[in-house]
Amino acid sequence: MTVTTVGRAGTVPAVRAVTGSAIPREAVPGPDPMNSVLGKVRPILEAFTAEDDSLSLAELVRRTGVAKATVHRLAQELVMWGLLERAGCDYRLGLRLFEIGQRVHRQRILREVAQPYMEDLLLATQETIHFAIHDSLDVVYLEKLFPHRGLNEESRVAGRLPLYCTATGKAILAFSPPALFAEVVRNGLKPFTRHTVTLPGRLRAQLERIRAEGFAIEAEEIRLGYTSMAVPVFSRQDTLVGALSITAPTYRMDPSGHAVALRAAALGISRSLR
Repeated sequence: MTVTTVGRAGTVPAVRAVTGSAIPREAVPGPDPMNSVLGKVRPILEAFTAEDDSLSLAELVRRTGVAKATVHRLAQELVMWGLLERAGCDYRLGLRLFEIGQRVHRQRILREVAQPYMEDLLLATQETIHFAIHDSLDVVYLEKLFPHRGLNEESRVAGRLPLYCTATGKAILAFSPPALFAEVVRNGLKPFTRHTVTLPGRLRAQLERIRAEGFAIEAEEIRLGYTSMAVPVFSRQDTLVGALSITAPTYRMDPSGHAVALRAAALGISRSLR
């Protein structure tokens, strides 16, 4: 059996401060982020997708909407900092970004604790294993392990998918405050396949069942032919930290057997975190 571990990265939450004033808050215009250097650097870095090996200056200008002279100047500085690298006449993300990502403490600790249990789960099931955390209205995958016959598409480490239509997302959503469910519904439930749950009432019923049974199942809501099962993972004082999942072709998914294996692995991760 060949086991592949995909690259890793962390995320850093943004913090915004608001100061009081005698003037009504809604009357005070907020600063335009594009007027700051960082406001222009961010869209340059975020212009790269997982499918992009490199991008030309013209493509960076098109994707960012920033003036060509500004993009060229900032790209040169980013190359000096190691955040971008030159690839001939084009640019690609630099190794320095990967190094910085590995220093994000919370995500690094979670990944390191979860990985041995994920490896055991991989050996036991021979299916694709994910560990995901919650960020905004998405799940972010901290780790992904898969055998040679596993799922090598749709998900990736540091990739995002919506909470409402992924097994890990449903497991997280079911054990999160009701306000998160309300925010997800307000943002809209967009279909990925004909099986994606897009009705708030149906999603609510799913979450109630997940809370009662302790595990979530997503059947072909992200990709036809594939089903995922996930369980929540808790740390100290029953704090929700993420979710662990198995993804397999629908015909190979074994709900009863996989649920036992998932719960055992999740319990091991929780005990290690505590």
